[in-house]
Amino acid sequence: MAPGRQGWFAEGMNADEPADAPKTTSAGPGLNGHLETEPHGNDIAHRLNWLRAGVLGANDGIVSVAAIVVGVAGATAEVGPILTAGVAGVVGGAVSMALGEYVSVSSQSDSQRALIEKERRELAEEPEAELAELTAIYQAKGLTPETAARVARELTAHDVLAAHLSAELNIDEEDIVSPWHAAFASAIAFTIGAILPMLAILLPPPAIRVPLTFVSVLVALALTGALGAWIGGGSRMRAAVRVVIGGALALAATFVIGNLLGASGVV
Repeated sequence: MAPGRQGWFAEGMNADEPADAPKTTSAGPGLNGHLETEPHGNDIAHRLNWLRAGVLGANDGIVSVAAIVVGVAGATAEVGPILTAGVAGVVGGAVSMALGEYVSVSSQSDSQRALIEKERRELAEEPEAELAELTAIYQAKGLTPETAARVARELTAHDVLAAHLSAELNIDEEDIVSPWHAAFASAIAFTIGAILPMLAILLPPPAIRVPLTFVSVLVALALTGALGAWIGGGSRMRAAVRVVIGGALALAATFVIGNLLGASGVV
């Protein structure tokens, strides 16, 4: 589920409030009339999630298409079959990635819309009970009962639906991902990743075709693995090594299988 805006509130409360009380992260009136202009952290996280998905899609394109063309190159040195298999892998992989992303994001979006409608209905039918629930949520975060009630009342007065969606469900009514956008982004990322193994296997002379493809693909996988880890805050070296080993195994396996099939006269 895509992260929604946090329903935090502004500094400037009573002096006896805890020092680590949450703060407003988007521009808007605070409890004492101040305007907060702190960066919207979840917007950044949302963009990073899209970037990470793009890196993973490109990584899939690199590995999938490279495995196909290397396998065919192990069976035959003719360009025609390699090109045909590579193009089929690019088209089929891009469509598959787009379809999978569309179905996944559509399910997520439908669930989010259903939760939003449920919350809207509950607010219309039981406003007092919902206000008490919002107060209890902020009290559970560590605020005093008086401060929690004050925060709940002011957020309710500002935008009651947004306040409850943020505090209860951590979603934003305007932050629902489009399945079409996700599908196109996934297909494009896969296709971009697939360009490298296609060029590496088709452009060089037959004698260095497969070795050059191995090297270029593994270097690209190391870069995408490190980039994905950097976006997610993980170890870049560990991620790069993990992806490179997996890609090398996939390429070696398909090349050996193609070589055996070619030697046996099947291809």
